[in-house]
Amino acid sequence: MDTSGVGVLDKAAQVLTALESGPMTLASLVTTTGLARPTAHRLAVALEHHRLVARDMQGRFVLGPRLSELSAAAGEDRLLATAGPVLARLRDITGESAQLWRRQGDHRVCVAAAERPSGLRDTIPVGAQLTMSAGSAAQVLLAWEDAERVHRGLQNAAFSAAALSGIRRRGWAQSIGEREQGVASVSAPVRSPSGKIIAAVSVSGPLERLSRQPGRMHAPAVMAAAERLSESLRRAAAEGAPAAAVARA
Repeated sequence: MDTSGVGVLDKAAQVLTALESGPMTLASLVTTTGLARPTAHRLAVALEHHRLVARDMQGRFVLGPRLSELSAAAGEDRLLATAGPVLARLRDITGESAQLWRRQGDHRVCVAAAERPSGLRDTIPVGAQLTMSAGSAAQVLLAWEDAERVHRGLQNAAFSAAALSGIRRRGWAQSIGEREQGVASVSAPVRSPSGKIIAAVSVSGPLERLSRQPGRMHAPAVMAAAERLSESLRRAAAEGAPAAAVARA
């Protein structure tokens, strides 16, 4: 194994590399890495503290959940690279502005957009942060969360638990004047290769064009765009793309 010159990091990397092959007891870890037993134990426990290593039901060391989270952050590159042409196509099909949203804490952030070129439109710049309490994208990003996060998210929301249940059943959300008076939107979820909801694709525009049933008009196109992004991530995973190419697992 190549060394960096920073001994403790090199040894920690040895532990992680060893665990790549599957669960290991401390004795197996010592044998595989060649590290002294106290050193292997100390490093494995320290890595466990940072969630880079975990334990299985038999108490063996395994790779931890933090690695998937770090991989997901790097994986945004793949998602964003694919998003541009998909959003442009969605805009052209619907005639409305299209966006890609990701959740960050109590907000959702527009990470990509394709604006309607002229006429009355809903303009949302890339980087804009909006509330998680209103809008179809917020509904989608909350609908598949665990029960505790859904409960917290509904406390000040413009939508209900019943609305989220309906979204999970049909696979898309709509809003009519929730975020801004006179604006309607339709959103659908983007899924990682493991099925986790990692983003929401939306179209938004004036209520006078989208009507009071925007989902009836645009849900099929929005769902198709979300599926194209999800399929891109699945294809990258199936082709054995590096971790930086795969979104949140």
